[in-house]
Amino acid sequence: MLGELEQLVIMAVLRTSEDAYGLSVRREIETRAGRSLTLGTVHKTLTRLEQKGYVVSHDGEPTPVRGGRRKRLFAVTTV
Repeated sequence: MLGELEQLVIMAVLRTSEDAYGLSVRREIETRAGRSLTLGTVHKTLTRLEQKGYVVSHDGEPTPVRGGRRKRLFAVTTV
């Protein structure tokens, strides 16, 4: 059983599709649900959902905007 926050995060990942990473998920939740969350809360929830098998993640390509760091991108699984 998923909690309300986990459901919001899954829906945000689905809406942001291929560009679902912590900050985009957080923005989507703020825009659609009107809830203000810390980035840490979003990341913890994404990690928990990945451990439960609801989402998977992979590292994106490094970008100059992020100082060469990679984004951790998420997708909802089909389980």
